Amino acid sequence: MSYLKPFLQPLTQLSRRTLLGGTAALLGLPALAQFRVEISGVGGSQMPVALPDFVNEAGSGQAVAAIIRADLERSGQFRIVDAPAGLSETSLPAWNDWRARNADALAAGSVSRLADGRVDLRFKLWDVVKGQDLGGEANAVAPDDVRLAAHRIADAIYLKLTGERGVFATRMAYVTKAGGRYSLRIADADGEGGQVALSSADPIISPAWSPNGHELAYVSFESRKAVVWVQDLSTGRRRMLANFRGTNSAPTFSPDGLQLALTLSRDGGSQLFIMNRDGSALRRLTQTSAIDTEPVFTPDGRSIYFVSDRGGSPQVYRMATEGGAATRVTFSGNYNISPAISPDGRTMAYITRISSGGFRLCVMDLAGGQVQQISDSSDDESPSFSPNGRLLVYATRAGGRDVLMTSTLDGRIKARLISTLADVREPTWGPFSR
Repeated sequence: MSYLKPFLQPLTQLSRRTLLGGTAALLGLPALAQFRVEISGVGGSQMPVALPDFVNEAGSGQAVAAIIRADLERSGQFRIVDAPAGLSETSLPAWNDWRARNADALAAGSVSRLADGRVDLRFKLWDVVKGQDLGGEANAVAPDDVRLAAHRIADAIYLKLTGERGVFATRMAYVTKAGGRYSLRIADADGEGGQVALSSADPIISPAWSPNGHELAYVSFESRKAVVWVQDLSTGRRRMLANFRGTNSAPTFSPDGLQLALTLSRDGGSQLFIMNRDGSALRRLTQTSAIDTEPVFTPDGRSIYFVSDRGGSPQVYRMATEGGAATRVTFSGNYNISPAISPDGRTMAYITRISSGGFRLCVMDLAGGQVQQISDSSDDESPSFSPNGRLLVYATRAGGRDVLMTSTLDGRIKARLISTLADVREPTWGPFSR
């Protein structure tokens, strides 16, 4: 299936949104096909960190240190220094040896099995330059949670060394296509450890997280038309949110989780509406003859960015959540869609059509209007910010496959998440919630 869909796509009224999905059958959350992560690029100023394999990690069933190293590298903030095995959290580092390896920081740990079957993971972090102990943690988890525990260790290291919260223990949602079947999946932030939330033979598109991370809104075509559903991720229960005449598409939660904005064609053209999370109090937001779609709230909830062809071609606009006049935001290029706003409200990611006809990921500084293309691919779509605002995930094509990529905001460090079994599209990064 081509993903270069025209803006006036008749079935969904959704710019280039990919049609993926299908007969909605909840599958009881089976395991997902695994991903490989390929990291490329060189950052401007990366801290060199040494992190040897954890002692006895093989007994946990997971390559704990490798998971942590990949997380840190993918952030763009760190460069991993080769480190021999054998060091643990109880060791006393030989500072001169680690300084000779040009490491600024060192982390080491161990894994052991407890009598009750749980896995005990311990680590410690050191400042090699100052020769200081920066502390550590010990956590006992169920065997199935070892990968999540490794992500949490990466988050702890990231926080200690940068002063900012890491995102490695957060989750992503995306849609896969394999063997003619489509699945909405929830996975770790590296694409691994996924579970199926919904499987279908009909398209599923536009997943959107609730702010608390407990629900996903999405569009399903199981009834042969676009209908918006909301699903509780802990129970699998679904509720139909919007099934009006025409198409119902592009749902997005407000920052407080009490409302959703979406696109409806119930009155003829595709226009923006807002409703309460239970489907009540429907209110029309735009009143034009154009196609208005892909709404996204600002972090303060006061404004909505959206895509409209009211000026003759698809561009990003901004308007107050209460309605009123809209202001055009994008001016570089004649086809700009799929806005995503950073958690601090300062940056917008979006997709632009380049002169050759391909689609690339851009970021815009909203205060100054400066735009930077941060990808060199030609079929990008669906950008989404990490909850700390430091990374983006987006869908693209590489090696003849539909894949997910993460990127730093300057585009210097990219990680390709390669599914072993399925084409992958429509990513959305979940909030801090676990």
